[in-house]
Amino acid sequence: MATTGLPPDTDADIARVTEALAMITPRWNVRILLALSGRPLRYSEVADKVAWLQNGQLHPRLQTLCEAGLVQRTEHTPRHVTYGHTDRGAALLPVLPLIVTWAEEHLEKADQPLPAIEQIEDSLTLLTRRHAAAILWVLKSRGQTGGRALARMVMPGRDWTNVYPPLRQLVADGLVDTAGIGQPYRLSSAGDALGPVFGALSAWAAGHPLTQAARHPLWGRPDTTPAPKKWVSNQSRLPAPAAAPAPSRNGQFSSPTWENRDLFSHATPAHSGAALAVGGPRR
Repeated sequence: MATTGLPPDTDADIARVTEALAMITPRWNVRILLALSGRPLRYSEVADKVAWLQNGQLHPRLQTLCEAGLVQRTEHTPRHVTYGHTDRGAALLPVLPLIVTWAEEHLEKADQPLPAIEQIEDSLTLLTRRHAAAILWVLKSRGQTGGRALARMVMPGRDWTNVYPPLRQLVADGLVDTAGIGQPYRLSSAGDALGPVFGALSAWAAGHPLTQAARHPLWGRPDTTPAPKKWVSNQSRLPAPAAAPAPSRNGQFSSPTWENRDLFSHATPAHSGAALAVGGPRR
């Protein structure tokens, strides 16, 4: 997929972010990455942490994460094999609190507060829909844009009406707004608020420190620095980091420290007022 009418490095940026999302969105991948936080684990130890996976489901997922360069398989002896994060995989974890922060503010509120892992998975589902990243990129860059113009930039050479199914989905998900049929499209407040997430994914995918996310040419907000959020465990199925990661002196982010074997959840404070108005991102 190529976008036209945008800076020449935009295609590569979108492609890298789309690939990063594709690595972590498949079901259970984020939970397995979190389960591997800490020392390298034997297969049986990983299986104990993700005990809800049925026999035969864990191995192919570990293999996929190894092939993606996020997990490293180390064979000490034929009977002693461990799995742990690669440096690349560990560097990706600090993006997850940014996704939770966005989800808490912009996803529809459930009847009961959801664990952070479920908020991450819900958010990733929205962001990995086909053409979603490219459409959001174009609307962020160009502002209010008609469907035909969007099609020329997002899917050049194809029937321009093909842009409408993904556009309708993004409107239904609450990331894009429009006044009606035939009217131009624009980012919703929720779509625009994805800046820190996309900026961090872009920095990670390009091999840069996440501190560069605020300087992303499109999504960056150099004048804002989000405060770290505290993380706690509520003895749910998933491990919980003690706090959001902080950059080390060399500008890299250290990996989170997990308090126990449970996969993490976020202590979501009670939200005042009613749930998000109609048109907000759905789960």
